[in-house]
Amino acid sequence: MWSIYRKEIRSLFSSLIAYIVIGFFLLVMGLMTWVFPEYSVLDYPYASLESFFRLAPTILTIMIPAITMRSFAEESQTGTLELLLTRPITLAALVWGKYLAYLSLVLITLLPTLIYYISLKSLAATPAMVDGGETLSAYLGLALQAASFTGIGMLASTWSSNQIIAFITGVFMCFILQWGFVFISKLPGWVGTWDYIVQQFGIDAHYSSISRGVIDSRDLLYFFTLILLSVEASHMVLASRT
Repeated sequence: MWSIYRKEIRSLFSSLIAYIVIGFFLLVMGLMTWVFPEYSVLDYPYASLESFFRLAPTILTIMIPAITMRSFAEESQTGTLELLLTRPITLAALVWGKYLAYLSLVLITLLPTLIYYISLKSLAATPAMVDGGETLSAYLGLALQAASFTGIGMLASTWSSNQIIAFITGVFMCFILQWGFVFISKLPGWVGTWDYIVQQFGIDAHYSSISRGVIDSRDLLYFFTLILLSVEASHMVLASRT
């Protein structure tokens, strides 16, 4: 597994994709968080990165499938997947090695945004005005959401050898899991009866809970289950083709 992980990491960082992704995310989030008046934390009446954590999932819904679309689609298109499977590694090791490599790139992309928290503390009248515990909890929620999207994006990549189709499928699946259940819960007939239960099937309810500083074991279980199911589903799809 670790040989695959190292190979994928080298491949990602030897191409422009890693630097384009990191640059795009930091540019967009930097502008939205600090510059655009509607979202700028500088215009908030209190010291909070609420706008950052509210906007980041939208960007990740598009960015992560754009990264993972090549994970297996490219291998299938070039025929190198069959060559990889002839190596003395298991299919599970191949899938998990790739997953951890792509997840590492996503987490590395998120890492520089910690400077937003440091900057906000330095700008606040007193450092105590910035809730460090809630901010770190929100980062945990964002990391778990990113890990889930990475698994979903990889699963979409196993379904097609066309990277564009894999990207569109990945964005659609991430969008449905992020906001689809919220939309369904607001339909007539659901509100006031089953709306809470329906929302629990989606990512947003669990992400919002963790982002408020409430680390509930049920939210953690949801994310870990979603990650495991998506990665194992990728394993099963590839196994059916070999």
